[in-house]
Amino acid sequence: MTTPTAPPTTARLDELIGDVREAVGRGLPPDTTAYLVGERLAAHLGAGDLLTEEQCESDPERYRQHILHAEPDGSFSVVALVWLPGQQTCIHDHVSWCVTGVHQGTESERRYRLVPDGPTARLVATEDVVNAQGDVCGFAPPGDIHRVRNAGSSTAVSVHVYGADVSRLGSSVRRVYDLPAHEF
Repeated sequence: MTTPTAPPTTARLDELIGDVREAVGRGLPPDTTAYLVGERLAAHLGAGDLLTEEQCESDPERYRQHILHAEPDGSFSVVALVWLPGQQTCIHDHVSWCVTGVHQGTESERRYRLVPDGPTARLVATEDVVNAQGDVCGFAPPGDIHRVRNAGSSTAVSVHVYGADVSRLGSSVRRVYDLPAHEF
């Protein structure tokens, strides 16, 4: 996953960052914060002036991460992920609450539950979700194990807001799961 320096911002992205700053600044519990951030993010998705061309550039090898903003106090980051058809994440969870909104295209998500299996554990698929342009979803750990992929035939771009400093961490991923998975 490539993490380039963020290109210049747009006025709409600056407005989104201000909206997120206001919601995060309330100091509410993570699930409530994610809900409020989701409301603010939804208003900007699909707008042609949200991201620059550079912020929508893909990588032929894997989905590409563009860090758009990291709040100086580390309280949140805004990231664009660009997915070519067939690109996907591994099964993972996150270090913090997260809100995702599809800006362009569609993303498919498979959610999992971790269950004991004798002395080890396994994953059980619990839900498949397809998010189209304008759709927003959010979550707060625990219970945020999933895999995301572009199952469509065109490029997908999503905007993610994390309750952590992704520029410092390099990623929002807490743990990658390489366990047996019971699929549907």
